Amino acid sequence: MDDGGAEGDGRGDGRTEGRPERPGWRGRPGGRLGELQRSLAGFAAARHWQQYHTPKNLTAALSVEAAELVEIFQWLTPEQSVRVMDDPERAARVADEVADVLAYLLQLCEVLGIDATEALAAKIERNEHRFPVAESDGGLG
Repeated sequence: MDDGGAEGDGRGDGRTEGRPERPGWRGRPGGRLGELQRSLAGFAAARHWQQYHTPKNLTAALSVEAAELVEIFQWLTPEQSVRVMDDPERAARVADEVADVLAYLLQLCEVLGIDATEALAAKIERNEHRFPVAESDGGLG
């Protein structure tokens, strides 16, 4: 499937030519996440939407979709929010908004050449060092 990436531009072919050496800057992830990212890229390419998929536009769309997810939980109590998936209609809305957020995030990663799984793994590793588990006797104080 044509994913809209140009030959050798570091998008869609796993190469990082011309990209800074940063954790996560390795192109498209493998596995199911990579398949989904390729599918989204192909969907956009088939409709000639790449011109609109700029980092600015994709981050704005990501923000809007995240806000729509927040809207579902906006007036729920903490207890209601924990049980949100018990209501089939609300559960479907949550799943749709999560999918929209993930879709825009993967499209942003596609455009910027970021391997989302590598970026997340690097962030987790940095956080392990930044926030080590405190040695404790198991008590609260």
